[in-house]
Amino acid sequence: EVKNKTAPVTGQQDQNAISLDLMNRMKLHGMGQGFQESLAGTTPQSMTADTFLSMLLAREWDYRAQAAIARLTKNAAFRYKAYIEQIDYATTGLDRNQMERLATLDFVHKAQNLFITGSSGTGKSYLACALGHEACKRGFRTFYANAPKLPGALKVAKVKGTLETELKKIE
Repeated sequence: EVKNKTAPVTGQQDQNAISLDLMNRMKLHGMGQGFQESLAGTTPQSMTADTFLSMLLAREWDYRAQAAIARLTKNAAFRYKAYIEQIDYATTGLDRNQMERLATLDFVHKAQNLFITGSSGTGKSYLACALGHEACKRGFRTFYANAPKLPGALKVAKVKGTLETELKKIE
């Protein structure tokens, strides 16, 4: 099957349908969604052409930013869906100021490590996932692994001959 790479040129087809088709073929999905929503309402009539174009471009930008965050989060393979905003400081006994400072991710910018220690069941993994999600929101590639499983994964990578690749992934 050969896909047509050129724009359709038929006078009978609705110009809006052609525009939507082209946006989808060019993978401008956010812009296409914004355009489709505008067709359902009265938005385009109340906007100037440059304001309308600006709105469509902003929709595309937001769509791509959200897709990037979703991709980074998926690739990180977090154990929990945990977010800084959801931490209950009253029951956990955590210092809100310290968590807010950590959530700025300054330690990442300074190339510093963060070790989260504590007894079993105290929420270390949850905190790590919350900070990891924050890192993904800010565009950082993130990798989640807990201490007991990491050495085993590295041993498997060594046997497979992919240790260097695995270490670069962790780095």
